[in-house]
Amino acid sequence: MALSDVKCRNARPAPKLRKLSDGGGLQLWVQPSGSRLWRLAYRFGGKQKLLALGSYPLISLAEARQARDDAKRLLLAGIDPAEERKFRKAGLAKDTFREIAEEYVGKLRKEGRADATISKVRWLLDFAYPAIGDKCIREIDAATILAALRSVEARGRYESARRLRSTIGSVFRYAVATARADADPTYALRDALIRPKVTPRAAITDPEALGGLLRAIDVFDGLPATRAGLQLMALLFPRPGELRMATWNEFDFEKSVWTIPAARTKMRRPHRVPLSRQAAGVLTELRQISGFGTLLFPSVRSIKRPISDNTLNAALRRMGYGKEEVTAHGFRATASTLLNECGKWHPDAIERQLAHVESNDVRRAYARAEHWDERVRMMQWWADYLDELRDETADGARRSGPPQPKEGSRFSDTDEAIRHHHNSTDRRSSPWSRPPTAS
Repeated sequence: MALSDVKCRNARPAPKLRKLSDGGGLQLWVQPSGSRLWRLAYRFGGKQKLLALGSYPLISLAEARQARDDAKRLLLAGIDPAEERKFRKAGLAKDTFREIAEEYVGKLRKEGRADATISKVRWLLDFAYPAIGDKCIREIDAATILAALRSVEARGRYESARRLRSTIGSVFRYAVATARADADPTYALRDALIRPKVTPRAAITDPEALGGLLRAIDVFDGLPATRAGLQLMALLFPRPGELRMATWNEFDFEKSVWTIPAARTKMRRPHRVPLSRQAAGVLTELRQISGFGTLLFPSVRSIKRPISDNTLNAALRRMGYGKEEVTAHGFRATASTLLNECGKWHPDAIERQLAHVESNDVRRAYARAEHWDERVRMMQWWADYLDELRDETADGARRSGPPQPKEGSRFSDTDEAIRHHHNSTDRRSSPWSRPPTAS
């Protein structure tokens, strides 16, 4: 006789085990202790077997019947339900968030991501591991992830929490792609976190103030190599990490070009930087200090390691500039702003020199021009302009914007600028010295 929910609920324990049958091998075992357990009796391979289906009322009568029917279908397919369960448990036990996350990190490494990027991903994942690292990824829901993110927010790290959500989502999407998860639960958490107040990196974009900064760098009384680093940041405006980890073999002084390898650029492709006469002068002087080694800016503790990522910012603070006034990275914004405001240079040439990638996917696929000749002229003009700012603001004359090259000046013609760029031999001049006036 088939069971009913009322009969299951009212089943009373006896001194001995009671077995109430529902048909098809499904039984409710009523223990002397009062617990009620679902069991499925079946035969496989000529042997009588038993499969545990959970306890009542946690597993309802309807759910127990569904589990029985699922087991019957496996039997019809020639599969032992008990062995199938063991196999699934063994597979699920391996699919922890931590294990899949480590696979994902390995994938990023094979794709050639920078070591700094890999380290950042690992750093973020370390926030998640205590809460979800050892859980089966299929069992992790949005609420569990949110609890892990809230613990990061509680420390005031709002931006880190948002980046962690994105990283966890990447791991889940990788798990979905490899058939070990059904969906990405972080999608539902897009608006659940506190939005951090975005503060752009401080930069000086006023010409007069920039001239003052250049003069302050000139008289900086710290390490000469640090002063040279600040001068090169102003002249070349690379990303600070690209400069502090630069090596001497990246510089071709015959062609006046610095080639930053793809492994160290943000966009994962080589980037060429034309060297102005002033930049070459700084490098020549710097070579007398660190040219015996590999790095332009070795640490004072080890010549095999570069200066820290805070060295240049610390120098700016020592010079009296607060973090809300200027940063090493801010030299990029300074150059971008003033070069665009002058109206002389093609915006794409400026963007290429900044090593930016076109945000429009379609345009990026077709706009591959390097604008090299124009960039050569632009970088020499920029160095000359910095010289003028330093000298003219020192005399009290304020310039409202970047100067336009005069007609007939030695940088008004593209071919002449390129010829000067490749053939310049004046390497002993001061880094901030102005070029001779064209006659």
